[in-house]
Amino acid sequence: MRKIFFLFAAALLAGGGAQAQDKVASAAPGVTYGKSIDAQGAVALSDLEKQIGESTSYNGKIEGKVVEVCKKKGCFMKLERSNGEAVMVKFTDYGFFMPQNIVGKTVVVEGTANVTETSVERLRHYAEDAGKSKEEIEKIKTPKKDIVIVADGVVVVK
Repeated sequence: MRKIFFLFAAALLAGGGAQAQDKVASAAPGVTYGKSIDAQGAVALSDLEKQIGESTSYNGKIEGKVVEVCKKKGCFMKLERSNGEAVMVKFTDYGFFMPQNIVGKTVVVEGTANVTETSVERLRHYAEDAGKSKEEIEKIKTPKKDIVIVADGVVVVK
């Protein structure tokens, strides 16, 4: 009887976790995720490198256009740069997720941007989560030094 109870409880917990992405609000202007923030005082992503300067870190608000989101559960997104590359945005302690329809929207994220080096293993993991093909994933052979943002909150601007 005890085993049945524990199996039932485990099934309920697993089912609730699977439905978590279903409860993520659809992206629309004014919708926030994580910490409630506004767009005032945000720097454009194109100006972020100047803001970081030699300190390799920036704490504040950053505005950009979403070009990619994790297809598995919305656990990361990428913002568009003018050079065609993208900047990775993760969320503090995986405390919140992004909906799939946020791609193409302009957002403001609040948090910390750091210049970091991402390992080949981690880059391949992100590519897999983004739904890239096996061939694309296998082409990743070198680590990448880039800006990574860890956001406490996100607000959809437009």
